[in-house]
This record gives sequence, C-alpha cells and structure tokens, in this order.
Amino acid sequence: MGASVALDTLAQRYLTDISGQLTELPYRARRILYAAITEYIATGEPVGSRTLAKRYGINLSPATIRNVLADLEEAGLVRQPHTSAGRVPTDKGFRLFVDALVQMREVAAEDRAAVLQRLRGLVPGSDVLKEAGEVLSALTGAAGVVTAPRAEHEQLSQLRFMRLRGDQLLVVLVTRSGAVENRVVTIAGELDDRVLERVNNLLDELLTSQTRSLASVRDALAAEMDAERGTIEQLRAEARRMVDAAVGDDRPAKVVIEGQGRLFDRPEFLDGEKIRSYLRAFDDKERLLGLLEDTLLSGGVRVLIGQEAGLGAVDDVSLVATSYGRSGSAGTLGVIGPTRMDYAKVVPLVGFTAKVMGDILAGKTEALEEDE
Repeated sequence: MGASVALDTLAQRYLTDISGQLTELPYRARRILYAAITEYIATGEPVGSRTLAKRYGINLSPATIRNVLADLEEAGLVRQPHTSAGRVPTDKGFRLFVDALVQMREVAAEDRAAVLQRLRGLVPGSDVLKEAGEVLSALTGAAGVVTAPRAEHEQLSQLRFMRLRGDQLLVVLVTRSGAVENRVVTIAGELDDRVLERVNNLLDELLTSQTRSLASVRDALAAEMDAERGTIEQLRAEARRMVDAAVGDDRPAKVVIEGQGRLFDRPEFLDGEKIRSYLRAFDDKERLLGLLEDTLLSGGVRVLIGQEAGLGAVDDVSLVATSYGRSGSAGTLGVIGPTRMDYAKVVPLVGFTAKVMGDILAGKTEALEEDE
C-alpha cells in the first residue's frame, strides 16, 4: 500500500530528461517505470509484467503492461537483457526516477538516529571523516567517501613557522575545527631568528584581530604592505614570502574511503573484473577528488549515474554526494555504489549526514541535541 501511494505521488510529477528538455511521459508510463525501477533496486533481477501487476497495484493486464514496457524501451528508459527476459532500467531511466525522488526526500527516523549516535560524541579534530564514511557505508551498503576541507581555506586559530635546517621551515597550521597540519617549505636566503620571531608575532596579531584562512592571511599581508613603509614594510614582505611558500605547498584534500568490503559483498560484485574496475577508480584519487569537489559548486545533493560519474571504465556506478561546512571552508561526503541503489534512502541520508558534520565542525553541539 505504502509503495503504491509513493509511486502515485512520483508519477504525478513532470520530469526533466537528461538533455534538460521537459518531457510529459504519460502518467501510466511513469507509474510503470517507477515500479520497475523500485523492483529492480530491491531484487537486482529483470522485472516482468506479471510481477508489476501483482506487487504494485497496477490495475492493468500483464499484456498492457508489456506494451508500456516496450514503449519505455523504445524511449531508452529500460532495456531487455535478452529475449523473453524482463526489463532493467537504463541510466536515463534511473535519472528520471532520481530527479523526481529528490524533490520528496526526507531522512528516515532510524537513519537519523544512527547517524547521531555514531557522530554526536565526536569533537573537531577527532577522526570525524572516517566515522562519517563508515556510518554512511553501514547504512547504505555502498562505499562511504569523505574529503576534508583544504587547509588553505579553513579558518585558522594558529599559524607558526619554525626553523628546521638551512633554508627549510616547518609550517604548523591549526584550524579552528581542531585539525593540525604540518608542512615543510623551502625559503631562499638567510633567515634571522629574530625576524622569524617577529613574523610569528605579526601572524598572531592578524589571526587574533580577525578570523582568517591561510589564503586570506597572504592577501591581508599584501594589502597592508601597500600602506606601510620602512622596517614594518620589510617585516610584512618577509612574512608574505613565508606565507606564499606555505600556500604554494598546496596539497590535494584528504580523501577517506570506508566500507569497500561491504560494497563488494553485494551480489553485483560476483564478477572479479567489476571489483577490479572499482578498485582502480578508488585508487585514482585525483579523478575522484575532482569529481567530489565539483559538488562544492553545484549545491545540494548531487546524484551522478553511470557515465555521468566519469569514473573511468566503471559503468554500473552511481555517486551521491554533497558538501558540508561553511562556504570557503567546506569538504564533501557521499557514497559510491552500483546504479541499483536505494536512492529514496541514500539521497536524504547523505544530506542529513552533511548537516551533522557541519554542526560538529562548527562546534554546534546543541543543534545535534535538538535533532533527536
């Protein structure tokens, strides 16, 4: 009964196809398409007309349903793996289904409770990324993927330079979320210990007077140099030279992947080559990071299906991801798994987990209590 009502609501919506054109798929066809996708997500098996008639309250004969499925196949929304088999959804069919679904999303109460129980006790600076990835994987059966905000854009509570040897300095960055990052940079020329101390004092003043990131510290030093002359100008120039070196040592954001074993336990991964193709995609951190960081610009929960995901040779794949944290100091989180994903569960869950992550990193523990 519940599934039938939900399908009725979905089927009432006008949907946007992959090319962005409004399509008025007849109500009957939409309802049968969504029922076929729902059944396929549940079983992983091609879906036949008799199954749809019996389980989804579709008041049509199996012959009529078969005719509608044939029309859907002609439209590229389902396909028939082989003659006499039922149908399975295509990437285009999944896209129509997901686009309608995300407008109705609401995180399930049990998923909300599980996320809060797992993450609420954590504090900024603890292994929040790993725990977020693990809880997403445990609840979805897919792999949880989380990236940390880039240090250049995180708000800093401390920035210090310490001499190592010769022309090398250790840069210590402590973010307001409690994360600590160390970098080794090379500075040409002699560095006087007194100048180094004065640079650190200057940086302390800048961070005390205003909340800044590493990049904005550099910009502030450049702006103030134009207004200063004499000794203070030289000091600011030295400080900027050192901060420039730290910013120039820009590193890829940390990518955490949790639950690969859980993902590969799914029936889709009986084929060893499919596992290897996923592992290659996970190992290509640069491509994966670029894909995840695109979500920082898109806003909301982003769903990429099949070739849209751009994960190399992996075809049967979906990525559901979103950003967490504040603008200018944000990371991303999501799940990666086969296209046969329970989007009704996964999409709202990813969005809610991102909200909890943002509250934790901002120190808003009271917001987590109110969510119970």
